[in-house]
Order: sequence, then structure tokens, then C-alpha cells
Amino acid sequence: MGATLNERGRIAGIALLAAWILTFEAVGSFARVQPDALSRFSYTEYHMGVDARLVVYARDRRIAETACAAAYERIAALDTMMSDYRKDSELNLLSDAAGGPPVRVSHELFKVLERAQRISRESGGCFDVTVGPVVQLWRKARKTGKLPDPPELAAARKLVGWRMVTLDPVAETVRLAKPGMRLDLGAIAKGYAADQALFSFKSHGIKQAMVDIGDIALGDPPPGKKGWSISIPDAGRTPALMLLSNCATSSSGDTEQHVIIGGREYSHVVDPHTGMALTNRVQATVIARDGFTSDPLSTCMTMLGPAGRKRMLKLYPGSKAFVRRLSLRADKPTSLRT
Repeated sequence: MGATLNERGRIAGIALLAAWILTFEAVGSFARVQPDALSRFSYTEYHMGVDARLVVYARDRRIAETACAAAYERIAALDTMMSDYRKDSELNLLSDAAGGPPVRVSHELFKVLERAQRISRESGGCFDVTVGPVVQLWRKARKTGKLPDPPELAAARKLVGWRMVTLDPVAETVRLAKPGMRLDLGAIAKGYAADQALFSFKSHGIKQAMVDIGDIALGDPPPGKKGWSISIPDAGRTPALMLLSNCATSSSGDTEQHVIIGGREYSHVVDPHTGMALTNRVQATVIARDGFTSDPLSTCMTMLGPAGRKRMLKLYPGSKAFVRRLSLRADKPTSLRT
């Protein structure tokens, strides 16, 4: 006996539902093994005195632009806080209070100063953010082509010394012992900002990203790649390409910022012990877990000897340094790989 109209409808509905379920499961399974395609997006804006370049992989342009806008906003906020060029930066307001009572600072600035003091202690003062008064004289020298006036340099040197900075981790206050002291975070702020921009991407669901503001912070590798292709000066040859991810790299030396006075080349890196710009023609590149580490370590590597470099690297497991001494011509390096 044949099925009634209602029964035939019910049977057809069941069959349709079963077919829909099978189709859904097949599509769902395909989606799980074939994730949404990611496209590459690259942006450049001027921040912290350099062209800040961001590269991200995202599902669409809207997501990429939103994430990059947030990253640039983060970098700009840190520049406003830590720049020694901006008169109204939190850093300069702190320097203006040198010689007075302790000043309470933001948690983030305190965190950076705390790391700076730690590295100063570990490096025997080769890294020192109180070098500001001397750096200002050498900035003037690069513009005028004249060496700093000896009496002025001697006076500035008396204002340099990491031990003259007192930090209170409970109250998060900072005291600079002598009037006239000036802080310069040029060898740590960009590395920290690169890290923070990368963290910003992760909060927007983007894991495959690169931040380049002079210091480079890297997230997960690009789709289908083992890492980001980064040029690292190495072993007396042309720069070596390395595949890196989830780390940071920083370089320090006089290959770009320097001045030649009286036939001698002076680096933008200043030795806090002497107040003199380096003339040793050393370039150092450090790869570390983050820019907060690689940035200051690369500065240390240009001043420390082989034993000092090895000792510093041991304090930061996983860090690597590539150090080379340049001849009078930058295209003829001598390798000092560590």
C-alpha cells in the first residue's frame, strides 16, 4: 500500500535533511583543512624619526588596515612618552626635574628604565641612558662638522652615570641625582615599541606580521614559509639572508649615522665612560627573543670585547650576535662573529 501524501512529504523532508547534513559536514571538513586565504599587506608611516614599515597577512584589507592603524597609534603613543626630541614628552619632563625629588612616572616608562638600569649594571656601564648631555653635543658635531668643545664635553661627562638614577619599584618613582642630567632612550625605545606594535597585531587576531622601525620584530612566518627573510651582516661576506620568526633583530654601529672630522670617522654611538663617539668602526647585529632585548644588546656589542660579549649573551639565552669591524671602506669588513 503506497504512502500517504503527508508520509511522502515527511520522507522527502528527512531525505533532504540528511543530504543537507552530509553536504554541511563535507564543506565544514574542507574548511577545517583549508583555512581562509591570507593576503599580504604592507604600510609605511613616519614615526620615531624613521620610516616605520608594517607587513601583515590578513583575510582582507579592512582587517589589515584596522590592525595597522592600531599598531601605528601604539608606536606614536610610545614616541610621545619616550622621545628626547619632544619637549613635552614624559621622558623630557622627567629630565627637567633632575636634581629634585623623586618623580612618579607611568608604569610603562618605569618598566623601560628598569630594564635600562639592569643592562647598565650587567654591561659595566657600556649601556647608559643618562648619556643624554654628551649625545646632544655629538648631535651638534654631526651638524657643524666640528668636534665638541673640550670644556663643554668635560662638563657633560659629569652628568653621565647610571648609578645617579634611583628607581623605587613600589612607588614607581625615578630620581635623577644632578641638575642638568638628561635621559636618552634611543638605544632601547625603538626595540620596545616594535615589540608593542607586534603585540597589538595579536590582539587583532593577526599572528603573521613584521614591524620594522629600525629594529625589527617578527611574528609567525608568512603563509607557506619557514620564516621571514632578513638580511644579517655576517662573517665578512655580503649580508646573509636568514629565515627568522617570533624574535627580533637590531643593529648598531656607524654604517649610517656618523660624521667625519679631521679625516676620522665618529659613530653616533657614544661611550658613556669617555663621552667620546666611537671610532672603532664596529657594527653589531643581535637576534634575540624580543626588541626590548636586541636593541640595547646591539649597542653593548659595539663597545664590549669578545669576553664581555659572550658574558652578556649568556645572560639572555637564545640571543646571538654578529659583530664585524669595518675597515676605512665599509665594503671590506672583518668578521668578529660571536
